[in-house]
Amino acid sequence: MTMARQPPTVAYFSMEVGLDNSVPTYSGGLGALAGDSLCAAADLGVPMVGVTLLHRKGYFRQHLDAKGNQTESPVEWSPADHMVLLKNRASVTIEGRQVWLQPWRFILSSQTGADVNVYFLDTAVAGNSDWDQTLTDYLYGGDSHYRLCQEAVLGLGGVAMLRELGYTDVAAYHMNEGHSALLTMALLAEEAKRSGAPVASKDNIEKVRDQCVFTTHTPVPAGIDKFPIPLVRQVLGPETVENLGLLECLFGETLNMTYLALFFARYINGVSMRHEQISHDMFPSYPINSISNGVHAVTWTSEPFRRLYDRYMPEWRLDNLYLRYVRSIPTQEIHQAHVAAKQSLLAEVKKRANIDLDPSVLTLGFARRMTAYKRADMLFSDLERLKKIAREAGPLQIIYAGKAHPNDGWGKDNIRKVFAAAEALKETIKVVFLEEYDLELATYLCSGVDLWLNTPQKPFEASGTSGMKAALNGVPSFSILDGWWVEGHLEGVTGWAIEDSMKESDLQKEVACLYDKLENVIVPMFYRQPDAYDEVMRSTIAINGSYFNAQRMIFQYLEHAYMPYH
Repeated sequence: MTMARQPPTVAYFSMEVGLDNSVPTYSGGLGALAGDSLCAAADLGVPMVGVTLLHRKGYFRQHLDAKGNQTESPVEWSPADHMVLLKNRASVTIEGRQVWLQPWRFILSSQTGADVNVYFLDTAVAGNSDWDQTLTDYLYGGDSHYRLCQEAVLGLGGVAMLRELGYTDVAAYHMNEGHSALLTMALLAEEAKRSGAPVASKDNIEKVRDQCVFTTHTPVPAGIDKFPIPLVRQVLGPETVENLGLLECLFGETLNMTYLALFFARYINGVSMRHEQISHDMFPSYPINSISNGVHAVTWTSEPFRRLYDRYMPEWRLDNLYLRYVRSIPTQEIHQAHVAAKQSLLAEVKKRANIDLDPSVLTLGFARRMTAYKRADMLFSDLERLKKIAREAGPLQIIYAGKAHPNDGWGKDNIRKVFAAAEALKETIKVVFLEEYDLELATYLCSGVDLWLNTPQKPFEASGTSGMKAALNGVPSFSILDGWWVEGHLEGVTGWAIEDSMKESDLQKEVACLYDKLENVIVPMFYRQPDAYDEVMRSTIAINGSYFNAQRMIFQYLEHAYMPYH
């Protein structure tokens, strides 16, 4: 059953999409960004369609024991509770056999009435082999073979499904990271069939290139998907390998998905201005631009602040730039809204961990994917110094959350280090690590803490969006100057920088700066100059909340990437 022809559309491809807390089809920031992008497109009436995989067993459920040892279990959820299974079917050839796909449709409604459909591809179709039916089970699970098959389903199968659903006039195919880069080969095959020219002809390549946009989120080569040629030949067939060779998209003995996307993209962007510079160094042969990430303002603004903004500037929901006018709101009302958000967070901590935190104590938040370069344990580099700060400058309490990938030993070790520090500090500073970090917990944390801490190793933070979510709620950042914070940072106005004199990290200098500013600037201001701290909160909203939002981001994609010729 082919649906009616659809209007010109932007097709947004992403391996993970986070739309709803009870739809566990995301692992972290990349998925949340994809969801925020699609929500913003709906709000703005942009004709967009999302394409992703169903992930029937999700990413994983996180379990932490008393020492911080992480174990995992599959997620139990029912797609039918959240989306509709359509009768349409499309197929993709994997290892020479036909693998059938079925689409689940999730409808994103907006304030403007412009719905965006998101299609979740599912291989659990009768007639597929038992193994093929598992291909859309786990997000970032399995070995290279499983991952390449998944990427074939997303890229090749995604284009086939769009055609089946009537999407024949697509203005741009947006590859959100390299996982979907095989969609370029599907488009190339279509162009070759249409033109009758050889697949790798210059005209076919240019026609595909004219349709493709690529966003890279990876600031390190180790984060790029690469597959050995024998595996590519096994999964995609010798003809595809031959075509990739003719296109000069094979490097040595591997297929590099980022280079495949770069080759075919008419527009390439990093996700912050700093990341654009890093990407130029990584890929000097390609014209790379930057569109800084943003977050969906209505989603990530807590209820107390929504009510406050609605009262003073109700236009903010349709035009996030109105958040600039937050300066008209008295700081005491900003403070009251924050107190309400903090109370909600501390109630959630009590519910999840059965720990009572003090609402009057300066509360630091650190919540993100647990992996080595994020340096979750950096705050605990000198426990005696931290105790001294808490005793002499003012009391502290700290809330952590985040998952480590099941195969990331360094990330898991970081969690254990946080638990060990919590035990060592328990007489002086309460440290809580909340398991099962998800969209719901993120809304509590980003709005309820008093200070958002971010300590990535330079230059490995491409963007980071959690601090943007905090900014919408008046929570200032205390962060390494990397990623988005290079643009969002105004010292003492939107937050504070941790050591800003170096291009690459020097742990000793960064730790010294972190403790010095906590002890001499931030903690004293919080306790002895609360009006000044409230002013920083208000400036954080006015300057960063009004800019680092998905609405501005989508406008920039429209202007520079999606429809620059229209």
